[in-house]
Amino acid sequence: MPSAAFRLSDPEAQYTAVRLSSDISGAAFTREGDDWVLELELADVLRLEYKLEVFHRDGTNAWILDPANPKRTPGAFGEKSVIELPGYAPPAWLDAEALPGRFDELVIRGRGLGALVGMRVWSPADVAPGTPLRLLLANDGPEYDAMASLTRFSAAKIAAGELPQHRVALLAPGDRNEWYSASAVYARVLANDVVPALRDAFGLVGTPAAMGASLGGLAMLHAQRRFPRAFGALFMQSGSFFVPRFDSQESGFGRYARIIRFVRETLNDGQHAMPVPTAITVGRAEENAYNNREMARALSEQGYDVSLEEVADLHNYVGWRDALDPHLTALLQKAWRR
Repeated sequence: MPSAAFRLSDPEAQYTAVRLSSDISGAAFTREGDDWVLELELADVLRLEYKLEVFHRDGTNAWILDPANPKRTPGAFGEKSVIELPGYAPPAWLDAEALPGRFDELVIRGRGLGALVGMRVWSPADVAPGTPLRLLLANDGPEYDAMASLTRFSAAKIAAGELPQHRVALLAPGDRNEWYSASAVYARVLANDVVPALRDAFGLVGTPAAMGASLGGLAMLHAQRRFPRAFGALFMQSGSFFVPRFDSQESGFGRYARIIRFVRETLNDGQHAMPVPTAITVGRAEENAYNNREMARALSEQGYDVSLEEVADLHNYVGWRDALDPHLTALLQKAWRR
């Protein structure tokens, strides 16, 4: 089994303890001379993003980057150290020829949200404004683009002839924990405000494909269940499909009960479901793996054409980026042939 060795120099004994802070382990280091050391087996992952949690003599603690490891990676909550194991490689499309594109800004009033919904819309540069195209609609869109290179993916796949010309609408998250937690208001805004506004402003062929990660994936599934005619495909990465037997550790989240109700309803009642092509990716070793398997099984039984891919990464944007191809590629090819 692959393993990784960690070592933190502490010749002046500043720390009383050191722990690894990552999605896969909170293992404690041991003191060895002037250093803190840890040897950790890494099953089911080819990358590990982490920080070191250090405990000071005055009782305080802090999270630091690993000074012994120069590799860094961006994250939703700041930069982290990263280990890349043998066998890991970034996707080839990052360095492939990419179609030039342009960005336009659009802001709409989210009726009932008490807030504006902002988005950046990427279009192929050679397409005249107003030309109807297919559309990919992404929750957490700016983060997806900054840390998972989403529009670069689209530009490369169009240039390679693997996907038709299309636009990508990068939805800003706003009050993320409220909007993305199976909110009836946000689902209605997506279907009745966002999609029509995009259709009016840019032109739209068919119904958009919807995508999101974590809570953003949950929110897109919720919107599709509530407004099934508004969305033509679903791409969900590490969706937060909480169920009590797997996810009681999330019970402190403010909208946990609302999520639990929606997920229970979705798992158990597909009588009125209107299935669309669906792809799910999740880290094989991450907490959400169990509930993603359950959701994929239930949707498949309800008639959704579902693919589930368990990847060798965890709950982070680089892992989600690395799973875009072939899984999002294949989903869009399938959905946009309809």
